[in-house]
Amino acid sequence: MIARLPRGLRRVARRAGRLLRPHAVAVIYHPRYANALAGLPVDPLRAERILAFLLSEGLVLRRDIHQPRPATLMSLQRTHTTAYLDSIHETSVLNRIFATDVTLEQVDRLLDHQRLTTGGTKLATHLALGYRLHGLPIRPRHRLAINLAGGQHHAHRDGGAGFCIVNDVAVAIDQARAHGFRGKVLVIDLDLHDGDGTRAIFAQDPDVHTFSLHAHDWGPTGAVASTSLALGDGVNDDRYLEALRDRLPPVVAQARPDLVYYLAGTDPAADDRMGNWQISAAGMLARDRLVLELVHGCLPAPPRATGGAQSEGASRKPPLVVTLAGGYGPHSWRYTARFLSLALHGTPIEPPETDVMTLKRFRYLARLQDPSELTGGENNPFGLSEADLVLPQWGLVRETRLLGFYTKHGLELVLERTGLLDRLRDLGYSHPTVELSLDDPDGHGVRIWGSPARKELLVEVRLRRDRRTVPGLTLLSIEWLQMQNPRSIFRQGQDALPGQAFPGLGMAHEAVALCAVACERLHLDGVAWTPAHFHTAGLWHADALHLDALPTDPTAAAELRALGRLFAKTPIGEASQTVADGSVIHRTTGEALVWRPSPMVLPLSSAARSWADTQRTAIGALPLPELAIRPRAARP
Repeated sequence: MIARLPRGLRRVARRAGRLLRPHAVAVIYHPRYANALAGLPVDPLRAERILAFLLSEGLVLRRDIHQPRPATLMSLQRTHTTAYLDSIHETSVLNRIFATDVTLEQVDRLLDHQRLTTGGTKLATHLALGYRLHGLPIRPRHRLAINLAGGQHHAHRDGGAGFCIVNDVAVAIDQARAHGFRGKVLVIDLDLHDGDGTRAIFAQDPDVHTFSLHAHDWGPTGAVASTSLALGDGVNDDRYLEALRDRLPPVVAQARPDLVYYLAGTDPAADDRMGNWQISAAGMLARDRLVLELVHGCLPAPPRATGGAQSEGASRKPPLVVTLAGGYGPHSWRYTARFLSLALHGTPIEPPETDVMTLKRFRYLARLQDPSELTGGENNPFGLSEADLVLPQWGLVRETRLLGFYTKHGLELVLERTGLLDRLRDLGYSHPTVELSLDDPDGHGVRIWGSPARKELLVEVRLRRDRRTVPGLTLLSIEWLQMQNPRSIFRQGQDALPGQAFPGLGMAHEAVALCAVACERLHLDGVAWTPAHFHTAGLWHADALHLDALPTDPTAAAELRALGRLFAKTPIGEASQTVADGSVIHRTTGEALVWRPSPMVLPLSSAARSWADTQRTAIGALPLPELAIRPRAARP
């Protein structure tokens, strides 16, 4: 019945179902879970995107969300040696753990982050078992407790590795035991990498069984209660699921756990930026389904078949604590979102594209923002005073607002509340400094420097109101956009994109989304930019929101579509470089395709979307050029 309702009504029905099952799930989240580090393809907004999806689909309510506290030193000392904990403030120790140069400014942020995520796994365990923690009252046991972080399984008692400083699952188990828990524990670790730290910590403990299915062993596999399976490289769905179905069910049956931890790493996925397995989205979901079926006996019934309280038989199933573990790249969150929708709804819900969630999030934050905070005014909606408009003695108009609206303070507020300045701090720029340039009548400039000394330029953008690109529309034109990390280097296997002097910041889509929200706030029709290279032509595409950036020149649009088909399975950096060096040719003539920068428009208003419909018709009427890649031996 619910499946037949419109999408919006289905969300309402799911929320109503959650009200009838108040203790089914607990979600652990903190805004400071967002954390980035130069050189690592980690999505700092992974947890936030998952939570936004769960809330938007009505799968969890705000009362289901719990905010953790950082793990105390005392709780860490139950698991890790004092000597090791004393050493983790040294950059040399963290350099080894993260395989990159960690600055002094980053040390405290990294330690605070992992203490907080460890506190999240402790809180999830507390809510799953119902024991008292840090003076919190005893709560009903939760069938499922999800920490939207954690899974730091490479940390041993006396050392860390693989981005893991402290072992949050081990700390949580030791904390539970300190509060009287005496049951058996099963740790199911399906991260691509070996759960060596957790296995080593409990190697002599018969009441903690560690199950790890991974690519390669990271250390000794001997333990009194452990199953360790190394499958090697290039694993596909069939081999992965066969090994899991063969080995995990007898482990669950033999362990008879009173508490289960599931490290639901998404790095086995085929598109993971650090993995080398070929597990499809369907394979990942089949894996998660198997874990749910084994732990809880069966999947939860869909909302239409759900009654009130759980049956007595269901309440005897062991509680399940989920941590995210590994997953690298901007789309890793979508695998977890599918899994959690399966766990909470009984059937999976397909999450939107990452760009869609980014824009939804920024729009939500914009609705919460008081416009007077952005303009500096209280009664005047644009916050302008007479002194802003008239220069003494001259009577000339002087602009003091970015695009006539944002004060410098207002822009900083936007960058803080969207988390972009915090991401720069995570990269080691502890005091990012925003600078406005408003003197040029042809456009306004924004620069973000790494420090008040203004020596390291991180972001430079030039914006103007544009009435020329599309007659009848007023657009926000991005005349220039540069985003770079001057402290980073191009690592092995990472080539510079055309026009790049330094690696990027990984925030290009967020920059375009911010511009889109600014357009909507200023009642402009859309965002425009002229891509100098192939890779900047595809900055925005979001089917679920019916948004698609279109070239204003239909012939250029046809070439762009043809290039998209030609490079459908090629990394964007490699594709852009191939176009830039003249290695794409017209199949019929053999002539090199010359990239012709043509303005792109992201339509936002109804008028702009009407233009876009007409433009699509014009583009669709043109034949696509037949393109090919010049053989390497014949390239210039």
